[in-house]
Amino acid sequence: MAIANSYPMGTPKSDDLLLGTSVPRVGTNEKATTRNFSMSAVNALSTAVGLGYTSYVSLVTQAGTNAPTADAVLANTTGGNPVWAYASPGVYTVTFPFTFNEEKVIVFVNNGNVSPTQNIGWALTGVAGQIRFNTQSNGNMSRASLEIRIYA
Repeated sequence: MAIANSYPMGTPKSDDLLLGTSVPRVGTNEKATTRNFSMSAVNALSTAVGLGYTSYVSLVTQAGTNAPTADAVLANTTGGNPVWAYASPGVYTVTFPFTFNEEKVIVFVNNGNVSPTQNIGWALTGVAGQIRFNTQSNGNMSRASLEIRIYA
């Protein structure tokens, strides 16, 4: 067996691996397994547990009849990458690859660098993992800042 304190100290990077034990969910016949976990995955989990929510934060632009695109994803601790879609003029959806409790979702969004008279609204659609965004017409999101929080 190795003596842990005989190894030199280091500064972890997000792609570094941490050895740990994956404990099965209660009520299953699975056994605990030893696995490697990335530092970024451990950080995302500890952030979600510490804050009580996961979040997706991005700058979003939409033009013409195209689906909105994320100009920059600033943070994504949700564990999945959402897919944007164009529904109809001024109506867009973002769908996550997992379900969430609709009572525990909140969205913060602004117009970005378009006319401040254009408002962006949001609503849950009833489709698992999906949120709808409404603007007054196409092209009213230009680097709109968006944060979706999903509470545990």
